[in-house]
Amino acid sequence: MKENIESKTKLLGGIHHKGFLFDLIIYITVMFLVREIYILKMGFIANGLFWSITTLIVATWRMRVRGVSWKDLGLHKPKYFGKTVGISILILATVMISIMTFEIIKDHLPFSLAPDTSEKASSKFGDLKGNWTHFFLIIPFIWIESMLEEMLDRGFLINWLERLFSGTSFATIIAVILQAMIFGFRHSYDLSERSITVGIIGLIMGIAYIKFGRNLWPIIIAHCLLNTFSMLGRV
Repeated sequence: MKENIESKTKLLGGIHHKGFLFDLIIYITVMFLVREIYILKMGFIANGLFWSITTLIVATWRMRVRGVSWKDLGLHKPKYFGKTVGISILILATVMISIMTFEIIKDHLPFSLAPDTSEKASSKFGDLKGNWTHFFLIIPFIWIESMLEEMLDRGFLINWLERLFSGTSFATIIAVILQAMIFGFRHSYDLSERSITVGIIGLIMGIAYIKFGRNLWPIIIAHCLLNTFSMLGRV
């Protein structure tokens, strides 16, 4: 993918780091500012989709300027479906083990975590306890949001950050770490248990994206499964 972007930028006459920095400034600014808009009548899920789709439009716009498609970033049909599902399960297991490990060590960290001030799941998703009809009604939208997050946070953000820091020997490492930090922070604007947990998820998904050939489908499936299990725990 990195070579693909570079070859495309050469065809465009050469896009320097300033171009990708400009894209990232626009993208990250919109990503955070749009979350200041909350339409009460729409509810949490609809607002979340509104935020992600708005950010998706901005990312797609900047990709078109650079001559890059979502297929180039990994949204293409995987060669082997069974292998893709197997990788997704491996990613999911790694995420769950990592989160459980964090739960064990969080009270022994050398710094204190901010209290969790995020909105309770019952108010965000409605009354799910024993309400299977409501669960099946909202889960498709949860999957769409999961897919959008992987496209944006792993597909777009990693590749653009990597291109921005391509002058260093650790561009990929920097890109994976930075996107995980941004991913965690925008879910909870502080250093809290939630932001670290989400950051861990973003870090593992980012590593998996690079490790398994920059195909978005394994991490999309893993993310959908993770959120499905999370929602099942509330029913």
